[in-house]
Amino acid sequence: MLVSIAPKTERPKWLRAPAPVGENYRDLKGLIERLRLHTVCESAACPNVGECWNQRTATFMMLGNVCTRRCGFCAVEKGAPLPVDYDEPRRVAEAVAAMGLRFAVITSVNRDDREDGGAELFAMVIREIRERVPGCGVEVLIPDFQGSHAAVETVMEAAPDVLNHNTETVPRLYRQVRLGARYERSLDVLAHAKRVRRATPTKSGLMLGLGETAEEVLQVMRDLRAHQVDILTLGQYLRPSPKHLPIVRYVPPPEFEEFRRAGYQMGFAHVESGPLVRSSYHAGESVGQVLHLAADGQGGDPAHD
Repeated sequence: MLVSIAPKTERPKWLRAPAPVGENYRDLKGLIERLRLHTVCESAACPNVGECWNQRTATFMMLGNVCTRRCGFCAVEKGAPLPVDYDEPRRVAEAVAAMGLRFAVITSVNRDDREDGGAELFAMVIREIRERVPGCGVEVLIPDFQGSHAAVETVMEAAPDVLNHNTETVPRLYRQVRLGARYERSLDVLAHAKRVRRATPTKSGLMLGLGETAEEVLQVMRDLRAHQVDILTLGQYLRPSPKHLPIVRYVPPPEFEEFRRAGYQMGFAHVESGPLVRSSYHAGESVGQVLHLAADGQGGDPAHD
């Protein structure tokens, strides 16, 4: 039975990630520094950076590392944006090739200073990766482009393998959590991506522990399915610093499991739900599951068929 609110406690033992150490971690850090790239893993203080980098996976963050919005949950630096680097897509593709990736995840800061929100660079990097590393899958985690359908079309015409856009939280908390964003606009971005390329899987995710109720989370999940979203991620919000939004509660693993089951019952093709889950967690595996189910005409929870 899902509960709604519980008091926050000290960080529990089950919410601890491996420290970022190891030879692969050091190699990847050196590669990223050499190519003058940014990753959301570092800029957003992701707790899985040690696990993912040691498995030679990373989420590249384009268009600089300074965001034009001031979301209350995010550790990425805020302020005046950096100049656009049109060589950046080529360098990202070079890093993907050097890492031997079969699936790459690309995101960016919000660039509300640009008419297209940076969509042009997303299209460029998809094409650069395809040319440099044939057969490599590409997932793009896009901002809302201030609702621009033309910007969404620019990205979708480059044919990403997955289009991801996070709703992040429930509508009631948007003013505190996602300043400058609108819930309905995020749903429309996901819906328009499907209208442009119906066969491309779409994906979205939420952070839990910010004061939402279980019913609010379930309603967001229903809304996402109503907008034909295929893949869902649910994870625990972790406060990057005392200046960011406080954690209202730690959601225990059994509740994440309940949400996972509910997601499959609603018809999501793949659900990642757990305390340390983030947007790109097991990204390659999730799209593989979606495409497999689509080919077989199946659905539902693969662990409980």
